[in-house]
Amino acid sequence: MSFNCLPAPTWTSNFRDLNSAITRMATLTSGGRITVDVVEEEITRLRDAWQASNTSPLETWCAQVVGPERFAALDLFDRIQLSGVLNVCSQARTLSAAGRTLFSTSRDRKKTVNDADRLRKYLARFALTWEQIHQHDAAGR
Repeated sequence: MSFNCLPAPTWTSNFRDLNSAITRMATLTSGGRITVDVVEEEITRLRDAWQASNTSPLETWCAQVVGPERFAALDLFDRIQLSGVLNVCSQARTLSAAGRTLFSTSRDRKKTVNDADRLRKYLARFALTWEQIHQHDAAGR
């Protein structure tokens, strides 16, 4: 029931696909009963299929940087914002340069400007460091 109530993508397939999911669960079960484990496996398979079709390359890369489970647990708002920040960071040569890009307007209203520190603190909210972002970026996205 909790899977049904998630704000995940809605079912865009047809009855045949639903029938396939149920048939898969019935085939994987032993003893004639579909267990919670079998249902959870099917949910994982469905989620993976939905994410593959609904995820941009940037979001896929961000999920790798943050960790797929942690990224999936974020609200859509945080995923969108974090993806944008990580994209800027991956293109910038330094933490300061990324900070200047990200805070270009609000920095004018600050008494002391330390864009690198602001960005470092933002990344720390997601347990990320500048080095982690660039290690993942070097691995190719």
